[in-house]
Amino acid sequence: MSQNEVGKIHYRPWGSYQTLVATDGYQLKILAVKPQGRLSLQRHAKRSERWIVVYGQPTITIADNCKDYMVTESVFIPAGTIHRLENFTMNDVKIVEVQTGSYFGEDDIERFEDIYGRI
Repeated sequence: MSQNEVGKIHYRPWGSYQTLVATDGYQLKILAVKPQGRLSLQRHAKRSERWIVVYGQPTITIADNCKDYMVTESVFIPAGTIHRLENFTMNDVKIVEVQTGSYFGEDDIERFEDIYGRI
């Protein structure tokens, strides 16, 4: 990612994300998931992610485990693990996402399910 992309808000059907830090080895993002928003059921080959809930009550699926999370709770998603972030509430959800790995491109997303037709 080029440095001119840092700070830019990227809009998606489920909400938006903003990259705060982009460097070799890690990236730091804020994800904002709108009410009833749902990211793809997906996995990444070249990066792991840690999600920290900072606002709202998301439902997070990691492998076969699906659970509601509260503010201050966090989860670790190892590279190669199927996962999804959903917001079934009527309020926004905000997540701090820390990505670590060797590559962070959007083409490292393998989608299995997507309600927005992006498979």
